[in-house]
Amino acid sequence: MFEQRKARIRKGEQIMIPRIQNDNGIPTLYVHDKPFFARSGEIHNSSASNLNYMEEHVWPALRELNMNSVIVPLYWETMEPQEGIFDFTLLDGLIGQAREEQKHLIFLWFGLWKNAESMYVPAWMKQDTDTYFRVRKVNGESINTISPFCEAAIEKDANAFAKVMAHIREIDEQKSTVIFVQVENEIGLLGTERDYGQEAEEKFKEVVPAELKELCATEGSWKEVFAENAEEYFMAYYFAKAVEKITKAGQQKYALPCYANAWLRQYPWYAGSYPSGGPVKEVHHIWKIVAPSLFTLAPDIYVPYVANVIDEYGYEGNPLVIPEVRKDAVTSSYCLYAFANSNAICYSPFGIEELVLPPEAIDKPPMEVMIALNIDPSAFDITGSKDYLKRTYEMVEQMEPLYLKYRGTDKLMSYVKKSDTDYGTYFSCEEYDIAIAYAPKGQAKPLAAGVIYELAPNKFLIGGMMSTFTFRAKAGENKKVDLLRLEEGDVVNGEWKAGRILNGDEKMMLQLGDMPGWKYVEVYKY
Repeated sequence: MFEQRKARIRKGEQIMIPRIQNDNGIPTLYVHDKPFFARSGEIHNSSASNLNYMEEHVWPALRELNMNSVIVPLYWETMEPQEGIFDFTLLDGLIGQAREEQKHLIFLWFGLWKNAESMYVPAWMKQDTDTYFRVRKVNGESINTISPFCEAAIEKDANAFAKVMAHIREIDEQKSTVIFVQVENEIGLLGTERDYGQEAEEKFKEVVPAELKELCATEGSWKEVFAENAEEYFMAYYFAKAVEKITKAGQQKYALPCYANAWLRQYPWYAGSYPSGGPVKEVHHIWKIVAPSLFTLAPDIYVPYVANVIDEYGYEGNPLVIPEVRKDAVTSSYCLYAFANSNAICYSPFGIEELVLPPEAIDKPPMEVMIALNIDPSAFDITGSKDYLKRTYEMVEQMEPLYLKYRGTDKLMSYVKKSDTDYGTYFSCEEYDIAIAYAPKGQAKPLAAGVIYELAPNKFLIGGMMSTFTFRAKAGENKKVDLLRLEEGDVVNGEWKAGRILNGDEKMMLQLGDMPGWKYVEVYKY
């Protein structure tokens, strides 16, 4: 394969693998040398473990959702069932199925750590607890998490990930079915703020590593330098160091973009009630230094305040990827906001294959589990969600040429209702202002959300849902504003396709209902 690739390069051919490129200050995923916005969904943890199950239950469920990609787990235990012996049958099958379905894949590497545990490591590693030792609590109790201080385990994970990435390159480099990769899943420690094992204890007493010196006001041990944050910062450093080693090993074989995801810091807010050391926003400053091979650190969002998390994680230097998010009806609203407002690279509700099922057929986590994990139970209520998300994904796809033209300018505006007491917003445009009133939150309905393109000083394209719009003259202007033209219609490949002209009674109230849609508006002053 390597010789074939060298021959292609000698002939002047250039293979452009997926990459993150900076477009006028906006990090953008490129696939086949074109911008790509992942309208995605993550399937359930075990769905990809059987190809027949995927064929019968998963792929058919995804066909009607206007998705262009899917987040699919890869399990270390199936890739290396015997130490040093690799089996890529499942990997090959998943790529083959995705090509048949004309979907791209975002692989999720279930290696050493998944949801703060070591669930998917091979059996030969699970059973050898002397070589591959676990994290210990302060009382000496071990937990089901292999320690990030276990270099032998990290070496094995790095080797396995490198083998996987090399194989993906061998069979997929020219087609780019696989577009980027998540390394591990929701890393950290639950039930303890840090590892208290022998190796960890020795490291905790050492001087904080020099690479973190810009974060230190003084020199000393972790506790001396970081005080009450010492335990979480300590774990963040060593988890990030392990992930960097694993990621770098894989990218040396095939340099696909890679990221890591976080179980959010949330109530009751102390490290260990959420995975301590994972890449939550509060420790990004450490992860960014220690794990530069990751292009971003992504949030998994099941809390009610999704928009706040989007705003928090989508900052300069951290492109917004949302690999897991709630799948109830409001997810369509957050989807539109994530792409239009925050330049999202990927939006992906979890358990996406369930959206086509009747709501009563959904196998929700037990209530006591959701309470223990601080999960909002409504996040799993799929009533109405399929049709709303399907339509929103269609809108995101069809507005792409417009989005690429206007993003990063003040001619593109976006909003979403952020709380029950958030009643609306106000945008100031070149010659007009727009007051937007949000509809109240409804059962199994999306939230008010939208995108506005100012096409000309008096021409606007408005998309979204659950919103009412009022155009106003600028402050100090002794004029009234009325609608010159109001059209219903749709956006198709970036172009407005007009339907009815609504210049009669319909223009008395300019609004968008619960099903996401578009309106074209021309206004004038008198």
